[in-house]
Amino acid sequence: MPQFGRRIPADTLGRMWTMLAHEQASLLNTSKLAASLSVSAPTVTDYIDLLVDLLLVRRLRPYHANIGKRLVKSPKIYVRDSGLVHALLGIEDHNGLAGHPVVGASWEGMVIENLLGAAPPRTMPCFYRTAAGAEIDLILELPGNQELWAIEIKRGLAPTLSKGFHAARHDLNPHRSFIAYSGSERYPIAEGVEVIGVRELTAMLAKR
Repeated sequence: MPQFGRRIPADTLGRMWTMLAHEQASLLNTSKLAASLSVSAPTVTDYIDLLVDLLLVRRLRPYHANIGKRLVKSPKIYVRDSGLVHALLGIEDHNGLAGHPVVGASWEGMVIENLLGAAPPRTMPCFYRTAAGAEIDLILELPGNQELWAIEIKRGLAPTLSKGFHAARHDLNPHRSFIAYSGSERYPIAEGVEVIGVRELTAMLAKR
């Protein structure tokens, strides 16, 4: 990392990595991280900028639309390698992961990385969240015709829809809506919403 022009003390960097692992899939709070690291918020921002540039961390921006709603403005933060998340948190095997609080966030980050790896070039990813609780985990604005896909990410085999997801779909009126889950079956769960396995959804994006 020093070769890229920024000298970060090893102890500070190690503590920041651990904190980022604990904050996987959370809204980025640079002030909180800065207080824990005893550095300034702009310094934390510089550190994260470097990690983003090195493709180690993803900052998922919020989707902004002129819809008259109060929207969350902070990005969400992800360590892009889920294996690194597990190592930083001392998770050694599947059983350890299954019982850990980070399991849902780890799954979300892994799914996002796989979907974006398959998405067409110039696809714009973001998330949607309002102060009232309407939320969609991943919004994809596909290139060309700017088709909007809304994707909610669920780890279980029997996913359900929340009121927040329905409210967000009403706000955005996406072209297609999916619940990406860990199973393999594909079926409609509500009008305009399909449950689909991550593998199949990844393949769909790769063919766009």
